Amino acid sequence: MPNFETSKEKILRFYFRHRRMPSYAEIRDFLGHKSKCAGQKLVSKMIRLGIIAKDATGRLIPKRLGVALPVRGTVEAGAGWPSPAEEELIDTMTLDDYLIRNKEATYLLKVTGDSMMEAGIMPGDLALVERGRDPKDGDIVIAEVDGSSTMKYYQKRGGRVMLVPANKKYKAIVPQEELRIAAVVKAVIRKY
Repeated sequence: MPNFETSKEKILRFYFRHRRMPSYAEIRDFLGHKSKCAGQKLVSKMIRLGIIAKDATGRLIPKRLGVALPVRGTVEAGAGWPSPAEEELIDTMTLDDYLIRNKEATYLLKVTGDSMMEAGIMPGDLALVERGRDPKDGDIVIAEVDGSSTMKYYQKRGGRVMLVPANKKYKAIVPQEELRIAAVVKAVIRKY
């Protein structure tokens, strides 16, 4: 019988491969158990540890999928000769813990267009956004303005709001009729 960590990894691999959590029967099968009871015990433990949860219908849903990664010091990114990163274990953290404050309000959007390139946001990047937050001056937001959606810097001057691009090819947008801030950008993810 596989240990807890191995079983947890198999369930998370299943989730990432199939984009859904496995059923109890699937857990039983791929862990090599004869009864669903062993799978249910594993699921109960994962729920207690906050790794997965059940939705209102009783289906399994991911709660914290991140793997804890070691934080091994700092590295200089400035001018001059680089020094190797310290190999001292400072801490461990998951990307969920680092990036996501409100899981239910957080989602990803794929970036298209080049209006935020000078902010380091490129076409093809994934923007991790959180809805329901009040934007502060200087935040990058997802806005619905006059019938279309856009990603821009949020600037408020007096009572006037402007959506400012990070590319000199584009002009700032001053909403004429309607402005709704759909989400605030929390992080941008780029895969090399």
